[in-house]
Parts: sequence; structure tokens; C-alpha cells
Amino acid sequence: MGAHHPECAERLDAIQDRLIASGLDAYLQFHDAPLAERVQLERVHPRSYIDQLESQRPTQGIVHLDPDTAMCPGTWNAALRSAGAGCLATDLVMRGDVASAFCAVRPPGHHATRDRAMGFCFFSNVAVAARHALAAWGLQRVAIVDFDVHHGNGTEDVLANDERVLMVSIFQHPFYPYCGTENPAANMCNVPVKAGTRGEEFRRIVSEIWLPRLRDFQPQMIFISAGFDAHYEDDMASLGLLESDYAFVTEQIMQVADEFAQGRIVSMLEGGYALSALGRSAVTHIKTLAGL
Repeated sequence: MGAHHPECAERLDAIQDRLIASGLDAYLQFHDAPLAERVQLERVHPRSYIDQLESQRPTQGIVHLDPDTAMCPGTWNAALRSAGAGCLATDLVMRGDVASAFCAVRPPGHHATRDRAMGFCFFSNVAVAARHALAAWGLQRVAIVDFDVHHGNGTEDVLANDERVLMVSIFQHPFYPYCGTENPAANMCNVPVKAGTRGEEFRRIVSEIWLPRLRDFQPQMIFISAGFDAHYEDDMASLGLLESDYAFVTEQIMQVADEFAQGRIVSMLEGGYALSALGRSAVTHIKTLAGL
């Protein structure tokens, strides 16, 4: 997205380097993300938006879609692969090839609305994956857990009032994108938190608000918008989570998945911009998902 932009290629390097340094990479299967198919994208985004986005990709240089979100010549395929990763991960988990999956993707997706790219995001990756699970695999109920520090306004825009989907989330408020608190749809469990919130309050929200809603819903598969920018080292925001908090929430999600969803979880990277904290937190999350 241009020099000095926080959504940079080094984010994925930080995760991969930490996987190698921890020795965890030897225990994982690795898959290359495919390009998302049009039918998969059109379950979430209008054809006119997809066509418009494709037409805006530059042949050279950088084109800004808004002050935060830019395209270079490789962005279009990268965005297609980010969305395609969630669909492949869903297929792998549903076939029983793997118990769960983590998609180390960029660009992220949870700010992309039905017809607008914003907040570094182009396609609503987790919504594409969730709708793929419903359409291609015949599931009746899927849940999305979003613990990114920013509200997943794009996911909410796409899935609000879809009774087949429950979304539970936390986000710093007031903070970008300055929404999520006014009259959310019945299938949205949005929990805004103040700047300075630490792990104890986060764990209370998970235990007392999220888990009862998830268990009442009885999801057949769980998707995670795994943003790690609520970490105390990440200066993109002002929360104070630690690696242990990400391990805790992952464990709690896994328990619900084991109860209702045959353990099926697909997690997709969203934010996280302090590179060391991102690497440590993502690897803690992956290690917990893998049961290692």
C-alpha cells in the first residue's frame, strides 16, 4: 500500500519467522491460497462492485481508493487470494483433512462493506468464507468471532439480519470506524470497550457475554476474525491484551466448537501492526488451535 504503510508485507514475515523460531512450522500443513471464484465473491459483494474494483487496479504505481486504502499492481490478486484462502480453509476443515485452519492473509477484510473498500480491506474475507460454508456445504448456522481492536463494520454490513450467522465482537470505542453501537441487528453481539481496557475485562466479556450467545446459537462451524492490534504493544490503538489473552479466547472458542461444531474452526488474520507482538500473538493463537 506504499512506503511506511502499517499494512505491509513484513506482517506475514513476522508470523512466519516466529513459526520457524518456535519450531511450530514442522507440525503444520501449509497450503497456497487460491484465487477466489466469482461465485464465492458474489455471495457477499455485488457484481458491479467487484467489476469496479478490478477496473481500478493500476498497471504501475499506487492508486488510493481512500486515504487509508491503496492498490498497487499486485493488490487485485492478493485480495482474491485473501478471500480464496478462507474458502479453501473451509473446504479442508469440512472434508476433515484438517481439524482447524489459520489463514495468514493480507490484505485483511473485516472493514470491506458490500460495495466499498476501506480500512485496508477490499473483500469481506470472513463473510465470503462463512457464506461459502452455508452455500457449498449446506450448513445452517455459523458463527463469527471478531477480536480485532477495530469494529468489523464490513462483516456487519454484509451479514446483519442473516439469521444463519451470529457475530460476536469487541472493539475499542469511540474509535475507527466509529460505528457498531447504534441499533445493531439481532444477530450482532457487539461489545464496545473503552481505551485502556486490559485482559481481565476482555476475559469477562468472553465468558459472560460471548459464550452464552454462542452456546445458545449452537454454531455448526466457527470463523474467527483474528486481529492482534488490541495487544498492548500495538500503538494503532489503546487496549492492553497479551498473548495469554489470545490463548484464553482461542481455548474458549475451541470448547464451543467441540460442543456444537465437531471442532471446526477457520481463523483469518485481520489487524496487528506491531510486528513482534503480531508474530508472538498469532503463533500463540495457532499453537492453541493446533493443540500443541
